Amino acid sequence: MSERRLHHADSTAFRKAMRALSSGVAIVACGDGDRRIGCTVTSIASLSLTPPTLFICLARSSSTLASLEETGAFSVNLLAARHQALAHRFSGRGGVHGPRRFEGAEWIALATGAPVLADALAAFDCIVEEAIERHSHVIVLGAVVSLREGIDEPALAYTRGDYAAAGRAKLRQ
Repeated sequence: MSERRLHHADSTAFRKAMRALSSGVAIVACGDGDRRIGCTVTSIASLSLTPPTLFICLARSSSTLASLEETGAFSVNLLAARHQALAHRFSGRGGVHGPRRFEGAEWIALATGAPVLADALAAFDCIVEEAIERHSHVIVLGAVVSLREGIDEPALAYTRGDYAAAGRAKLRQ
């Protein structure tokens, strides 16, 4: 390997360039009753099929992260395009916090008791397998202990700083 010292790219330029990547939108939720808490995320992916495991990335300053680490369980709820207002509410931009974010939608519980959006495209009920601190965020590995599939409809995506419906149009080859 070269003796050159590596430096990170400019954070502002990196953020701008990453906005070109379209991502699915989900709500991560945990807790119960008046202690329910959640946030909108776009940093989510499948890690393993055997055993079923996913990961999410949350800011170290996230109140959802603190609760998730305390409870040891969380849900990941994949949103449909029709859930745009819910995604906005859980993003914190509208000024709604804590359990008030859950108002106006139906929430159920699966195996862990974490709040699950009843009409999500898919919902994953997870226990925290590991939390890895890196830079400004924490990578949370979630062992999927239960899941629920919803109806097939367009997903909510986030691209270029805005929400969009992720359609099913196929590209020509």
